[in-house]
Amino acid sequence: MIKKWFQNIGPGTLIAAAFIGPGTVTLCTLAGVNFGFNLLWAMLLSIIATIVLQEMAARLGIISQKGLSEVIREEIKNPLLKQLLTFLILAAVVVGNASYEAGNISGGILGLETVLGETIINLGSISVNVLSIIIGVIAFTLLYIGNYKFLEKTLVSLVLIMSVSFLITAIVTKPNVLEILKGMFIPKFPDKSILTIIGLIGTTVVPYNLFLHASLVKERWHKKEDLKLAKKDTIISIVLGGLVSMSIIISAASIQVTNINNVADLAKGLAPLYGEFAKYFLALGLFAAGITSAITAPLAAAYVAKGCLGWKGGLKSKKFRLVWIAILLIGVLFSSIGIKPIEIIKFAQVANGMLLPVIAGTLLWIMNKKAVLGSFVNSKFQNIFGFVILGITIFLGLKGILKVFNVF
Repeated sequence: MIKKWFQNIGPGTLIAAAFIGPGTVTLCTLAGVNFGFNLLWAMLLSIIATIVLQEMAARLGIISQKGLSEVIREEIKNPLLKQLLTFLILAAVVVGNASYEAGNISGGILGLETVLGETIINLGSISVNVLSIIIGVIAFTLLYIGNYKFLEKTLVSLVLIMSVSFLITAIVTKPNVLEILKGMFIPKFPDKSILTIIGLIGTTVVPYNLFLHASLVKERWHKKEDLKLAKKDTIISIVLGGLVSMSIIISAASIQVTNINNVADLAKGLAPLYGEFAKYFLALGLFAAGITSAITAPLAAAYVAKGCLGWKGGLKSKKFRLVWIAILLIGVLFSSIGIKPIEIIKFAQVANGMLLPVIAGTLLWIMNKKAVLGSFVNSKFQNIFGFVILGITIFLGLKGILKVFNVF
């Protein structure tokens, strides 16, 4: 039973790997430190929303055997609207992932530095972090091999390591189970928590994952009979990812310290209370979170560029490789010399804030087109869920954009 499940997991786990990046880990840490178990309901809501949207993306990929960006390009007939949406998608996903890649690599570095300490080399007036180059080389090697099954198995292994690491950390802190259940099922809005709630949902329901999922499932599955496997894979993987996020919140809530800014601080804070092994589990989890996101972000950007611009060829095609190589190099460069591309990240946040409701709405529209999906269009129940999520994404998008411009 377990062996059979392991044979069938894949694309969904990569999506979990993509949304549990260092940004999510840090945000979950701060949510736990500042608000205890009170925001676990926001994570539960995020998990449900992610499952609904990602299942649609997976179904679209298997039935149409096309990526989401390809379907959008084909189905939107108005040239002006098509160009505008293509620009927005490319800007948010390609430029956005390039700016976030430095954060992904930096997250992996934090995990290693918690155990190994800093490894900085000074080259004249420039300080270079050796660990970022090592992580970049690992990510480059895995992506350059261009074998989907090998890449999938590697990422699945890393996600399982990450999941076990964070779950053990949470268990070690011996949390109050009743308080956890209250936090999950009774929504609370503590003072100054609204931006954290928006962040928790926004880092889980990620627009580029919809593109990545639709593209990945068609690499793995080709028949309508495979829909059941894809659905099971999606639900199990995203629930597993959600448990990881919840475990981080639970671990952070157990620390009676307020001067914690990221998960590396949390690892150091756990050590005196729960022993050195707690620190090592957390550090390993952060390393796995950083490296999986460092691989999936360039991969997603390359798939989006391929679909939007109508390129042919697979993982080993020159244009496809050029996109992910460029994004990976930018990430390694910025993280190794400590550059924080604030303005680019702000632009990416605005583009993502606009993109999520637009893509969620476009996906819902496509999922009701019989010309694309035949009898596999959305049911009424799926549409109701979809429109509720669309409303939430519009709210999140507006809040995110206003936050960037310091309006809210």
